[in-house]
Amino acid sequence: MEQTTDFEIFLVATPGLEAPLHAETVEKGFGAAKIVPGGVSCRGDWPEVWRANLCLRGANKVLVRLGSFPAVHLAQLDKRARKFPWSDVLRPDVPVKVEATSRKSRIYHAGAARQRIERAISETLGATISSDAGLRVLLRIEKDICTLSVDTSGEPLHKRGHKPAVAKAPMRETMAAMFLRECGFDGSEPVLDPMCGSGTFVIEAAEIAQGLNPGRSRHFSFEDLQGFDAEAWAAMQQSDPRSETDMVFYGSDRNTGAVDAATTNADRAGVAALTRFQCKSVSDIKAPVGPAGLIIVNPPYGARIGDEKRLRSLYGSLGKVLMTRFSGWRAGIVTSNQSLARATRLPLLAPGPVVDHGGTKIRLYQTAPLP
Repeated sequence: MEQTTDFEIFLVATPGLEAPLHAETVEKGFGAAKIVPGGVSCRGDWPEVWRANLCLRGANKVLVRLGSFPAVHLAQLDKRARKFPWSDVLRPDVPVKVEATSRKSRIYHAGAARQRIERAISETLGATISSDAGLRVLLRIEKDICTLSVDTSGEPLHKRGHKPAVAKAPMRETMAAMFLRECGFDGSEPVLDPMCGSGTFVIEAAEIAQGLNPGRSRHFSFEDLQGFDAEAWAAMQQSDPRSETDMVFYGSDRNTGAVDAATTNADRAGVAALTRFQCKSVSDIKAPVGPAGLIIVNPPYGARIGDEKRLRSLYGSLGKVLMTRFSGWRAGIVTSNQSLARATRLPLLAPGPVVDHGGTKIRLYQTAPLP
C-alpha cells in the first residue's frame, strides 16, 4: 500500500446516528467529512483508513471506495472487472468474499453480477473466492454505475476485542458511544448507569475519559491487504493519545450475573481502576460523592403484551429516584416507547432522532440538569 492515493472513505453509521458520527469524524480531523445516505464520507490515504478503524467510536464499518465505472450489461461488467487493478489492493494468497447489490440499473441480477466480479478476481489475480473469507469486496450497481469497495474493518467495529461477557439485550458499543456524545459527554464528568447490564455505557465512558482508542485490542481486514505496512501500523497503535483522569464511572444492576460480566469486561478493557459496579435495584441508587454528571440508562422496552403496565412502574420509580436524589445531574434515557419515557415524569427535552437498534426503533430522551 505504498500508493499515496486519496480515497473516498465511507464510514457506515447506525441509522439515526449519522450526525454524532459526523461530529466525531470532524473532531478527529478526517478530511472533507460529510453526511451521506447510510453514514459519513471523508477522504484520506491508507494510514487514514487505519486510523478511522482504530479511533472512531461511532462507525460500524470503514469501507474504501476503490473505483467505479458504468456498465449496462453483464458482458461489459465482466470486461471492465477484468481490467480493474485488483493487485493494487488484494493479495493472491488471501481469500476474498464478494457481495453485490443492484438498484435502478439495467444489470438487475445481483447474483450474476457478483459472479462476474468473483471470476475476474480469481482469474486475473489468482485469489481464492470463499463465502467464509474474512475479507469482503463489495459491488454496488446504482443507475448503471458500478462502484467497487473493500471492507477494511472485517468484524463490525462494535466488537472492540476486549469484551467477552455479554448480558441480555446488549447495547452495541458504537451506539452507546454516540448516545454519550449526544448527551454532551466528553470524559470530564462522572457517569452512572443504574441498569448497566454488561457495562457498555460505563466502559465506553471510562475509555473516552482515558483517551483509549476503541480499536486497540483487535485485528482488522486491512492488515490482509496488499502492501500493508505492519511497522507503520504498530507505530500508529503505540501513539495512543491516552490521558490521566481521576473521574470514576458507576454501574449498577439488580442481576448479579450482569454485575460480574461488567466487572470482567472493565478489567479486560483496562479501565477497572476507573469503574465501580454494584448489585442493587434502581430504588436503592444514590448520587456518588463528588461533582454532578450524567445518568444514562437503557431500560427494558417491553416487547410483549402486558409488559407496559409493569414497566411504567419501573420507569416511574427511576424518575422519582432521579428527581429526589440527583439534583444537578442530567439524565439520558434510551427507549422505544415515548409513553414509558413520559412515565418517568422527568422534565424531558425534545427527543432525539429515531435510531435502528436491531430492528427496534429507539430514541434518546434527555433532561437538562435536574433541579
